[in-house]
Amino acid sequence: MLLFMYPHWYVNNLITLQSHRIFPNNRQFIQRFIPNLLLLALNSSLFTTVAWWCFGQVGLPNYQPQLERLGYGLLFVVLTVLIVSFTYESINAFEEWEKTIIETEQLKKANLQRKFESLKSQINPHFLFNSLNTLSSLVEEDAEKAELFVEEMSSVYRYLLRSNEAQLVPLSAEMQFARSYFHLLRTRYGDNIRLEHTVDSRFDGHLLPPLTLQLLLENAVKHNSILPEQPLHICIETHPDARLVIRNNIQRRSGRVVSHQVGLSNIATQYRLLGEGDINVQDDDRFFTVTLPLIRQG
Repeated sequence: MLLFMYPHWYVNNLITLQSHRIFPNNRQFIQRFIPNLLLLALNSSLFTTVAWWCFGQVGLPNYQPQLERLGYGLLFVVLTVLIVSFTYESINAFEEWEKTIIETEQLKKANLQRKFESLKSQINPHFLFNSLNTLSSLVEEDAEKAELFVEEMSSVYRYLLRSNEAQLVPLSAEMQFARSYFHLLRTRYGDNIRLEHTVDSRFDGHLLPPLTLQLLLENAVKHNSILPEQPLHICIETHPDARLVIRNNIQRRSGRVVSHQVGLSNIATQYRLLGEGDINVQDDDRFFTVTLPLIRQG
């Protein structure tokens, strides 16, 4: 009997696993369940028929191979397959639903964390003090530059306020914000900080979590010395495989900078919960590089 039961179970298991690979989403339940049920019923019927024939050939005591018995056996097998398949799919659907609920809550938590970090940056007295101090110097030295600084500063704060309304933003909008934010940094640090960006326009419509670039720019400024003899170079570029790479040279500050890696952790969590893969972070003591997958719309 085991000679038939094990191969029967093994083939049925392969059919079920393959159907879940082809149709992994719970929204594809009908496309997965019906073909899977038919294949399982066919396979089970085949094994049952072969077993019926083999038992008849062996000539077991008190066993007479009858077509009526085969018919009842096939009906029993098909009903059993139906009940087991429906039960399995129901349990699987419930587990996937439960997993989705948990991931949704985690994503909400990550978004709340991002909004909290965004709010902190909006009212960060240190950032605001430096910006106003820079503006005060510009008003006395160059009214035209001061006016431009005010425009970029208002652009930065406008984007910070709007970023809480969206889970994802186009790369073009994020780059425009990054340029405004960098203008404030450049006004403060002068030629000691430099930004190069090579972004292919065909990726302008691709998406990423808002404030991603601001967090990475802020991270580079926070952890590196920015001096005339040690300028900080930041590079933003896209790769043909829809990846965004942000790289800066490393020149660590002599004083200890406390870091909880909240920014990077937040970005990584959002990508993971969105199901868009992991970010890649590399530190080779010469360059600090973060690689992000860009998310295609639709």
